[in-house]
Amino acid sequence: MTMAKIHPNPLKKCSSSSNTSSTFSEKEVYTLWMKSLVFHGNGCTVFNSRGAVVFRVDNYQKRCSRRVILMDSNGKILFSINRKKMRICGCWEGFEWAENSSAKKACFRVSRNCNTFLSRGISLRVDFAKHGEDGIRYKRCYRIVGLEGKSALKIMDFEDHLVAEAVQKQSAEGVSLGEDVLTLMVEPQADQSLVMALVTVYGLINKKI
Repeated sequence: MTMAKIHPNPLKKCSSSSNTSSTFSEKEVYTLWMKSLVFHGNGCTVFNSRGAVVFRVDNYQKRCSRRVILMDSNGKILFSINRKKMRICGCWEGFEWAENSSAKKACFRVSRNCNTFLSRGISLRVDFAKHGEDGIRYKRCYRIVGLEGKSALKIMDFEDHLVAEAVQKQSAEGVSLGEDVLTLMVEPQADQSLVMALVTVYGLINKKI
């Protein structure tokens, strides 16, 4: 499958997408391709409505690596995502990289609800880091839901307001482009790079990246 077949059709004028961490007043629609542009690499690539790459995850190791990097189109690191081993379920931690710096700080933590292991459903809890004088505390903010083995997902806040949704992409003729090609819709005012970091964690947990 070539890139020309999977990037979005220009259905509407897109807000400025050069600043991928900014918030916008319109819903942003991307195409998420669960493949790396690096030959023999694992990862995923995200295109905007003009077909330009805006985010990418290149995992040069095996699938489900314990550490991956989310970058923008220029290779600038936005988030590093690390798996933290725990006795029961474990969790993934996201670290945001500072502008023009190698410094990074804890941003979020994603853990799986262990009571979903016996079902096909995936339910993830997202806690955001709050930095204070007494250290880092985590507060529950989002949840991610999906199905085992499927790339489609929803990200919602804990009042059940939709933040982002990924569904299987179809061509203009209504033909499915495959389970590894998704339309990613990000609601207005959501931090797009953060959403993409959470989508990356979901892909790792669901063995898609």
